[in-house]
Amino acid sequence: MTASPSRTPVNYSTRVDKVGRRPQIAGAIRAVLAIIIAFIMLIPVIWMGMTAFKSLPDAVSVPPKVFFTPSLEGFVNLFTQRRQMTNEEREAFGQRTDLNWAEQLVLNRDQMIIGQSLFSSQLINSLVIAGASTIISVVFAVLSAYAFSRFNIPGKDDLLFFILSQRMLPAVVVTVPIFLMYTQLGLRDTHIGMILLYTSFNLSFAVWLLKGFIDEIPQEYEEAALVDGYTRLQAFRKIVLPQAVTGIAATTVFSLIFSWNEYAFALMLTSDRARTAPPSIPLILGSGGIEWSTIAAGSLLFLIPVVIVTFALRQHLLRGVTFGAIRKG
Repeated sequence: MTASPSRTPVNYSTRVDKVGRRPQIAGAIRAVLAIIIAFIMLIPVIWMGMTAFKSLPDAVSVPPKVFFTPSLEGFVNLFTQRRQMTNEEREAFGQRTDLNWAEQLVLNRDQMIIGQSLFSSQLINSLVIAGASTIISVVFAVLSAYAFSRFNIPGKDDLLFFILSQRMLPAVVVTVPIFLMYTQLGLRDTHIGMILLYTSFNLSFAVWLLKGFIDEIPQEYEEAALVDGYTRLQAFRKIVLPQAVTGIAATTVFSLIFSWNEYAFALMLTSDRARTAPPSIPLILGSGGIEWSTIAAGSLLFLIPVVIVTFALRQHLLRGVTFGAIRKG
């Protein structure tokens, strides 16, 4: 008899370890790629934040400075009005010891503060107009989306298409007719006029978005509540709203971003009383040219409220953008 060839023992533990490491390696690669992509996308924001804390010479230096001495000159220029001093004023101010840090900062540029700028009031206008229009849009959109989702409304499809058609034209196309209409009605350069305008444009988008979320909520929940003696309004308030909070959060963020960043209407329909920050930031000019550090400071402050709202709703927003967290069984 011939001897059977010897077999090499298979090390199954090594094979299992290799198979187990593959998901970990793939996950690590995806994480690294996500970090790289996020960093690339954040480069403009990071550079804007750096420019906001540069002095005026550092902001326009060639080549651009990555390492610099931080300065609040851009923020001081953003919130103040200044003018160049004469030689006599320069000598008089140079001998004063009661100057605050902001006055001392602009004194280094041979300037003096003569008052406050309009940016603070314009930023407040943005908060009031964007906040009010977002709240009104979301409230009416929730009610409308619930009605379209739960009731057999005559011509429902035609009404939904009509609502959506409001977003088919660019906003700038209707700016002139709205300008003429607002002039006749006395709504131009008013807070109520801008709130109504932003609400009308946000409402169509909000209705369609929230209807998709409410459609995902099983009607059996409401029917069970109605059998238990709840009214339709009580079922809506205690059953539908808690389940739709994900969609409401996502709709709130998107509506706020539109109202907060809107430029064309704010530029054409406002001048003094209701002027918001977006059309004002690009118009910042200095005595010696464009003050890029001041523009960056204004842009940075303008970005903060949206970041705060988005961060506050982050738990619901990630699920909200996937169009529904509840699936029918």
